[in-house]
Amino acid sequence: MTNPSAPTPVTPVDAPPGAVGERLGGPRVPVTGDLLSRLRSVCDRVDLDEGARLEAGRDWWPLAIRWATRGAVPALPALVASPTDAGQVSAVLAACHEARVPVTPVAGRSGVCGSSIPVFGGVSLDLCQVQGISDVDDASLLADVLPGTFGPDLEAGLRERRLTLGHWPQSMELSTVGGWLACRGAGQYSTRYGKIEDMVVGLEVALADGRRIRTGGLGPRAATGPDLTQLFVGSEGTLGVITSARLRLHPLPAGEGRRAFGFPGFPEGLEACRRILRRGATPAVLRLYDGVETARNFDVTDRCALIVLDEADPGLLEATLAVVDDEVGAAGGLPLDSGLVDRWTSHRNDVSALAPLYRAGIVVDTIEISARWTALSGIYAKALEALRAIEGTLAASAHQSHAYGDGACLYFTFAGRMPESASPGAASPGPEGEDAWAEAYYERAWTAVIDVVDGAGGAISHHHGIGLNRARFMGRALGGGLEVLSSLKEALDPRGILNPGKLGLPSPFGEVAWP
Repeated sequence: MTNPSAPTPVTPVDAPPGAVGERLGGPRVPVTGDLLSRLRSVCDRVDLDEGARLEAGRDWWPLAIRWATRGAVPALPALVASPTDAGQVSAVLAACHEARVPVTPVAGRSGVCGSSIPVFGGVSLDLCQVQGISDVDDASLLADVLPGTFGPDLEAGLRERRLTLGHWPQSMELSTVGGWLACRGAGQYSTRYGKIEDMVVGLEVALADGRRIRTGGLGPRAATGPDLTQLFVGSEGTLGVITSARLRLHPLPAGEGRRAFGFPGFPEGLEACRRILRRGATPAVLRLYDGVETARNFDVTDRCALIVLDEADPGLLEATLAVVDDEVGAAGGLPLDSGLVDRWTSHRNDVSALAPLYRAGIVVDTIEISARWTALSGIYAKALEALRAIEGTLAASAHQSHAYGDGACLYFTFAGRMPESASPGAASPGPEGEDAWAEAYYERAWTAVIDVVDGAGGAISHHHGIGLNRARFMGRALGGGLEVLSSLKEALDPRGILNPGKLGLPSPFGEVAWP
């Protein structure tokens, strides 16, 4: 397990101290001496050290990992402020609001879309020390949790009480409660427990000017106007900073069951998943891999593997697995060794491969989207066709990772390398030419998949959020809704200091130039 209450470093930046570059273009807002003095008077720790600023200048965005292997980070904050409670969070925001200095909330920095990158400099607001479980109401199955609480620490505290949240993202050891909420995250058991927006019933939020408000959490299914809690869930720190969350809990399940099946094709597997959900069965894990990913992950050829894992009361578990067995058989699936589930659980959180691949000159990323069942097979086929048509693509594959009654999430993986034909008439294109090709390829790959998803009426993200990487697609994703979101931003944050440059929202500090 990672060090509690501390982010996990992404990968070393290949540059000596003082020589780290910033890859993103655009203006940087400094912190004046007066603001620095005020921040030091209201916040336990204010850090100008280059090492702290460097780590706060990046997250797990794969493009940023590539830049680290080239001696650069996306952007550096002027300083890192680390409050220890909600009062200090509010005081930092109030000071920056008055000074018109941007604030980028961060914690585990496990995001993969650049949502915690301080693109205009200013203050990086590190929430990792605002952590812990404040209260547990066992009878009502509710807990109040602070935003900097890392996943393993939360589950350990709950399991002492024979409880669980049921939220198990791949980034479990790297991520925090506040990050899950800010990016509308999903755990790998979401078919059973739901996504984070289904688990939160109320929030405390610090607004841009330092005021704190509470949303929801007073009673189940309350009808007290619009649900303000959901306004802040998924807003990625652009509307306010979450300082506490009231979350729904579950008793620890008493039973567990596992299955593995193989299908002749990906569409047949999708149909089995749809039929299982249609009958009301919600196994915690219902993951379908296409042929390429089945061979890569499980050494099984000529099949598309379906991995099933459920945990529940024994009576519910038995009924759920009976539905799974019935519908898989009806859709043409055949049993595989259930040891494949053990293989998945032992490797499901491994995120170690990205940096070595980028150092080897390979561009790689994943793109998760969601859509209705009626659109999924077409999106799967057309998106892979579009990726494979891009010059330099080495591999393109997909799996279905989260399923619900109305549709599911598809997770595309692509990898590419600059072909010799792309070299500008030389035996070796040199690092600058390779970098230009890699970033252009990366953008083409993302655009190809989003074009397919948008054309089929799907959602451009299921759980990774928007951040910087998907910001350019928000206009077509939300349509006129982006103007409404911009109006909300202006009302709650009139000086535009909260995480500017994200979600495709306008910024008073200028434009971000990338890549």
